Amino acid sequence: MNKSHIVEALAKDAKLTRTQSKKIVESLMKITTKALKEGENVALTGLGTLYVAERKEKKGRNPKTGEPLKIKAKKIVKFRPGRNLGGNRGTL
Repeated sequence: MNKSHIVEALAKDAKLTRTQSKKIVESLMKITTKALKEGENVALTGLGTLYVAERKEKKGRNPKTGEPLKIKAKKIVKFRPGRNLGGNRGTL
């Protein structure tokens, strides 16, 4: 399912126009992105939690040349599923 599928499903489920639904989805994405950039968790009860994790620096290898290289530490977004998605031993 991609963004346009979500917009269509939201419009149908909430009896909104496609334009209204698209504004809601885009607003949710904007708010979520901003919160994650600020280091906040985004918890959607019943679905799960998006959170920022630190990936440590590690050694790697260039696949073309085989030359060793250093992969820098970075922040990544992770998802922890809620009970409705199998988190905490729940099932789908």
